[in-house]
Amino acid sequence: MAAEIVNPRSDSTDEGADGVGASFDPAFALHRGGKMAIQATVPVRDRDDLSLAYTPGVAKVCSAIAERPELVHDYTWKSQVVAVVTDGTAVLGLGDIGPEASLPVMEGKAILFKQFGGVDAVPLALATTDADEIIETVVRLAPSFGGVNLEDISAPRCFEIERKLQERLDIPVFHDDQHGTAVVTLAALRNAAKLTDRALGQLRAVISGAGAAGVAIAKILIEAGIGDVAVCDRKGIVSAGRGDLTEVKRELAGFTNKGGRTGSLEDALDGADVFIGVSGGTVPESAVATMAKNSLIFAMANPTPEIHPDVAHKYAAVVATGRSDFPNQINNVLAFPGIFAGAMKVRASRITEGMKLAAAEALAAVVADELSAECVIPSPFDERVAPAVSAAVAAAARAEGVARA
Repeated sequence: MAAEIVNPRSDSTDEGADGVGASFDPAFALHRGGKMAIQATVPVRDRDDLSLAYTPGVAKVCSAIAERPELVHDYTWKSQVVAVVTDGTAVLGLGDIGPEASLPVMEGKAILFKQFGGVDAVPLALATTDADEIIETVVRLAPSFGGVNLEDISAPRCFEIERKLQERLDIPVFHDDQHGTAVVTLAALRNAAKLTDRALGQLRAVISGAGAAGVAIAKILIEAGIGDVAVCDRKGIVSAGRGDLTEVKRELAGFTNKGGRTGSLEDALDGADVFIGVSGGTVPESAVATMAKNSLIFAMANPTPEIHPDVAHKYAAVVATGRSDFPNQINNVLAFPGIFAGAMKVRASRITEGMKLAAAEALAAVVADELSAECVIPSPFDERVAPAVSAAVAAAARAEGVARA
């Protein structure tokens, strides 16, 4: 409503004053004025209300928090709101488009937090791409928030930014492009393996893409007990013998590819049980045909999957994509709202690997009794998802000693 008042949508069919023909496109019509607004949770109807919500009543609360800082969680919005932070360098499939252009996506992320997890979120698009400046900015803003969701920050800076923020802050810091994707992928893979009567430990996986999502998926699959996983970048399999690896990829080579494979993505796929695509590009059908029987293909690039479902279904027992118009959508919205809701409910100081694994297990369990080749992961609109993930994450936080409530 507030956005409507500030920037009312036009019913005119003429080209908008901004010169982009917005009135002809429903996407522009929906976004005019933004997709979110700040709303009060208490009334200010008269002098009594004003004296409680602001001065002099507010002074009592401020003084109490000054004496006992932990009360900030009880008497402000802190434990209910997440900062969604970006520098606009890796936005969806658009790449480095800058902070202003990233705002529609960050607003979208914020309303997904609210819609699917009941968590308030504030988009913060920063006018810097310097890792140290981003870290310092977020540290200084942190007293206002109960959690930080890093979003659409390009690799490899995203790894350093997340790690250093986790070290300096005592609230959950979560890079959704990494860990949200990883949690949902693991959940779907658990169910796909179950559907084909296999355990994770029996599977050999190949990941196409060694960026933020690829690295995080590899890590969580190893934590979950995958048989083996090889990660491929543009130059082929990430292996210890390569002399062109970045620090992140050298670390990656140290805990993946136990089979010691070398060569191209096509070489890696020969006999593989699982393909996970988070890179774009196209995988030749001839390479797909060399995968093991009853293979599992998760081709998640948007809008064009690395392996089109029509091709994948010729060879795979289960096919998943990142698109909403095919079954088994690997969608981060299945993870991050519930993860933050659970972590913030118990005032967790951080999000641990155990909490991520618990989230994946809970997400898989939602449809455990409904499994089919077209249902290894819930719909984003399944109302069971966020409560299940939230409860599992909260329990894991308590078990791991990072909960404070």
